Amino acid sequence: MAAGARKRGIIAEINVTPLVDIMLVLLIIFMLTAHLISKQAIEVELPRASQSTPMKPTMLEITMTREGAIYLNGRTVTPAALRAAVADAVARDKKTQAVISGDKSVSYGRIVWVLDLVKSLNVTSFAIQIDPSVMVAPPT
Repeated sequence: MAAGARKRGIIAEINVTPLVDIMLVLLIIFMLTAHLISKQAIEVELPRASQSTPMKPTMLEITMTREGAIYLNGRTVTPAALRAAVADAVARDKKTQAVISGDKSVSYGRIVWVLDLVKSLNVTSFAIQIDPSVMVAPPT
């Protein structure tokens, strides 16, 4: 009777065999697909140089205050000077990037004007800076 009671009792051990089987199958799948993904890139061994410097794209930081002032890289500029500076930066570096910051009370039209300005001067990479810590909807 003791042997029969043990067979019908609660199994208190975890069977890890199915888990190991699944992990091995996933490992095999990842090993096979990683090889295929890495072959999609063109393999090139670049020459080395001791006097190289990495090229960073030109970054324009455009800020608009609630008072209506426009800043470019920390300096106050007029709309005409902003246009000239952006055009000059794009002429020097085709990969110029812009980060646009504006006080939350700045009108939507002013932000669109700056976006239109940088896009019309061939700045293809731009972003609008936000404060991600405060995720509250504005009052209506």
